[in-house]
Amino acid sequence: MQENVTSIAFHETMEGPFALGETDPHAGAEAGKTAGTTLSIGCSITIRDLDRFMSDPDHQGDIIGHVSFATFGENIPAKSGMFKLFSATDNPTDKRMVYELAFTYSGQDYYLIGRKNVRHDCVYDLWRDTTTLYTTLHQSTNQNGSIVGAGILTIDIDRLMKLIRSMQVIRARSTVDKVHALLQFGRFFFGELWAIYGAKASSE
Repeated sequence: MQENVTSIAFHETMEGPFALGETDPHAGAEAGKTAGTTLSIGCSITIRDLDRFMSDPDHQGDIIGHVSFATFGENIPAKSGMFKLFSATDNPTDKRMVYELAFTYSGQDYYLIGRKNVRHDCVYDLWRDTTTLYTTLHQSTNQNGSIVGAGILTIDIDRLMKLIRSMQVIRARSTVDKVHALLQFGRFFFGELWAIYGAKASSE
């Protein structure tokens, strides 16, 4: 990594009903509610080169974290992962936030995949779309393995505020550069939201 490259890092925690034996997140969430089983992930996300991140169509960053699920255990460390923010989909008006964590439990490899579907729909759906993670658990080192569990994780307002407070700029040369980096990231984030929801809201 170049020493003068400005990076942004933050922490995010999501939790929700989850069940083994389900392949659809909605069905897994319902089964998890019935059984009282939840899964949570804690993630540390780093965008190591802000300029390159914004020019990348996938808007990919680095992610490390852990998985907690009563059936497996608490704070199981992820060996690797993937994070994408507002990455392109087959529909040019829709974007996706991607969270992937690979971990091992009892000698078995698992790959957890979460998707936030940010759609060109009603602006009132913005909160739900950006805070709801549709999640599947694959018995493999990647997404090609069979799905052995599913559920829906969310981030509530308290955790969202913690995410915002955790945000930090790394390798900024001055306070002015730090503020500039945060504003640059903010313009990107809210600009993407406006591109998805703003036109819809203006036409209603």
